[in-house]
Amino acid sequence: MLDALIQGILLGGYYAILAAGLSLMFGVVRFINLAHGDLAIFGAYLVLFAVEVLGLSPWVAVAAIVPVMALLGWVLQATLFARTVKGGFLLPLLTTFGLGAVLQNGMFGLFGSDTESLGNHIGNLSWASWQLPFGISVGQLPVITFAVAVAVLGSLQLVLSFTKLGRAIRATASDPEAAELSGIDARAVHRAAAAIAVALAGLAGAFLAMRALINPYAGPTQLIFAFEAVVIGGIGSLWGTLIGGIVLGVAQSFGATISAQGFQLAGHLVFLGVLGARLYLAHSREMGGWRGALRLPAPPPKPVTQLTQTTSEGRS
Repeated sequence: MLDALIQGILLGGYYAILAAGLSLMFGVVRFINLAHGDLAIFGAYLVLFAVEVLGLSPWVAVAAIVPVMALLGWVLQATLFARTVKGGFLLPLLTTFGLGAVLQNGMFGLFGSDTESLGNHIGNLSWASWQLPFGISVGQLPVITFAVAVAVLGSLQLVLSFTKLGRAIRATASDPEAAELSGIDARAVHRAAAAIAVALAGLAGAFLAMRALINPYAGPTQLIFAFEAVVIGGIGSLWGTLIGGIVLGVAQSFGATISAQGFQLAGHLVFLGVLGARLYLAHSREMGGWRGALRLPAPPPKPVTQLTQTTSEGRS
């Protein structure tokens, strides 16, 4: 049980990197990117291309591809996302759904349908581990992934708290119109947020390719995991994504000890439980607290005709 707990916590580091970009896009741009998982897989394939074709080392390839993904996010926000947001709530969903389909089929055409992995290019790191007391084995790659997640989230928190860009992002996330009146270019802030979000997706995709097999159509599954981590941890919260990722990872790790199907099922059940609790709490606040939510509805008033008839009889 202790081993499953540790493995789930470390798995939560990967989910935190993956979910942070999705949370940032929704919190700042008010935009749900259904192609987020496909962008992560696209980043992983770019790293594979840099390693296998260009001959770069995996870590140099990751460092080179992350800025490329950031530029892609900036371009997508400037040319596509910003226009679809003006069309209401449904149009961005349809647009990013179509973008995901384009990315999937494009990767299929460019890289084929075979599963790929960076595990063969990182040497012993793909399977090396540290031995802890009580016979617990901890993989080195999951520890590195978790450390990178904490470092990335901590760096983003510092940027948001102490830099001009961070203050602009927080102001735009709070009230875009008021931020514009204060001299902040909300469109530039949205592009910066999209660049950070897509760069994080590419980084998460690279770590996924190191620890597992990928294929062009693996994006939707990663989107589901990212969405679940965001909902569990709280939308718009960076450290909440880490908590949500850890909760999701622990649930999946314990589910895997029961059965192979329990890995995903346990995570989905925890997600549904947290979502139901959040909906109940929101409803209870509207009803004046949880006591008000449990209060029985008041009886319907008596018909007006009956009241009039009773009054007339009393007068006579």
